[in-house]
Amino acid sequence: MARQIPLDSAGRADDPERDRARDDGTREIAPDLAYRRLAIVNVVFVGAPGVGDRPSDRPNSDRQWVLIDAGVMGTAGLIDKAAEERFGPDSRPAAIVMTHGHFDHVGALEELAERWDAPVYAHGLEHPYLDGSASYPPPDPSVGGGLMSLMAPLFPRGPVNVGGRLRRLPEDGSVPGMPGWRWLATPGHSPGHVAFWRAADRSLIAGDAFITTRQESAYAVAVQDPEMHGPPMYYTTDWEKARDSVTLLAALEPELVVTGHGPAMRGEGMRAALHELARDFDRIAVPDHGTYVDAPARAEDGSAYRLP
Repeated sequence: MARQIPLDSAGRADDPERDRARDDGTREIAPDLAYRRLAIVNVVFVGAPGVGDRPSDRPNSDRQWVLIDAGVMGTAGLIDKAAEERFGPDSRPAAIVMTHGHFDHVGALEELAERWDAPVYAHGLEHPYLDGSASYPPPDPSVGGGLMSLMAPLFPRGPVNVGGRLRRLPEDGSVPGMPGWRWLATPGHSPGHVAFWRAADRSLIAGDAFITTRQESAYAVAVQDPEMHGPPMYYTTDWEKARDSVTLLAALEPELVVTGHGPAMRGEGMRAALHELARDFDRIAVPDHGTYVDAPARAEDGSAYRLP
């Protein structure tokens, strides 16, 4: 099993010199799209820089951007500071939108939702992990791949509780606060995992449906050499659905991709690697053995949800 597809670093979507000159703590990959790496995970900012500074006679005129995912525990201040520098002082998001609810994506969610008085949107199948009613199934350290897999049993499984602010993503596929974007159901890594797609410029926010670093390895996470990977193995509980999700996203032919882990990538090389991943998913992404390889945990039979 290959486990990886190398990506040419020339296909990275960020521009370090431009980011240093802008100095807002983010990596900008489109005029209204940026991300920040926080330890082992990325959070994404959707909205034009400075929108919170623009005068308006409308109520809540600062709410002109969206945060996607909320990092690891202890990063609320870093996320808030990046938002302030990018969008303007005291600028609050229209919403916090979740790809899914694993610990490294919800670490600052409760604090930020309260601080910003912001609604939180997620797929309905992900709500039990976000309203305090259910935890994820245990991660699987037996899949191998490195230190991150071995440490997985120590990671929090939730849930967090933002039930008072929690909303379902609209059934029509639109994304609140993100005109021109659509959400796509991409289960497998978690039951209610979603990705976000903007057809106008073929931009994709993939979450952990696939990623661009070897998340199982602490060394790879630290170095961040670009590689095309399936979802993090130790947390993926339904490999058949994960395969279907990668196939769906590859068929979109994205030009620009930002994932939950690893550097944002663009261009033909990225697309070719994504198609290879979809075509040879079982060989490249699926572990040779593991708890969920033969016995997936699914929403349909309730096995994806455990008592807190």
